[in-house]
Formats: sequence, C-alpha cells, structure tokens
Amino acid sequence: MGNLLFVTAMALTTLATHVHAEQIRLLGSDDFEWRTTTEGVGFAALRGDRFVESYQALVRLPAGTVSPPHVKTANMFGVMLEGEMIHYAIDDDPEDARRMGPGSFYSIAAGTEHISACVSETPCVAYLYQDGAFDFLPVTQ
Repeated sequence: MGNLLFVTAMALTTLATHVHAEQIRLLGSDDFEWRTTTEGVGFAALRGDRFVESYQALVRLPAGTVSPPHVKTANMFGVMLEGEMIHYAIDDDPEDARRMGPGSFYSIAAGTEHISACVSETPCVAYLYQDGAFDFLPVTQ
C-alpha cells in the first residue's frame, strides 16, 4: 500500500508540474519571431493568428512611419514599449495629437477612421491586443 501511495503521489506531482508548465509561457526578447510587412512594419506573434482571430503581438514601426488613413473592424488596445507614437482621427490635426511614449496605453475603437504614426527618431515598439482578426481598410479623406 505504501508503494502505491508513493507512485500515485509521484504521478500526480508529475502531472501537476506538466500542467503548470503549460500555464506559464516565458519569452525573452531573443525568442520573438519577427515577420516584416512590405511596408517595413514588424509583427511578432505572441498569441493567436492575427489574420484569423483575436490576437496579441508586438509591433515594430520604423521611425517616421505614417500610416495612410484607415479603419479596422476590431477594437485595438496597445501599450507603448519603445519610441513615441501618435494616433488621431482623420479629421483631427496631427499637431494636436498626444504623443504616446513608453508605458502609455491607447485604444482605438473598431470602425474609427484614423492615422497612426511613429513620431520618434527611433523605431516604435508596442504590445497590441486586438479583439478580432487583423485588417487594414484604407479610407479616403
């Protein structure tokens, strides 16, 4: 009976260790797999396939990048990690846009016609969460 309890305890410990290992995911900066678009914007997937479902990713924009006016069909949430960005509605003056540096949070509601720009002299890196698949639908001003 003592051996059976020991074997059962070891099996449960092994199972618990395996379950906990799946619940914690740790990535160092060298672990990110960056994929760069033709426009030079880099994406490193963290969770989900951004073209299919809600996702989490890091995004890296070269310094000086200014997006064309566009809209997204999902809500976007971001936290700036490096550089400075602005996001503004297409009818707003970019000079009035608040500069978002490291530690800043932003959200852009689905359907909002807007422009995003990396306004720092260094690349901009942000953590992104989007509650639906990624899209980028250009709009005319």
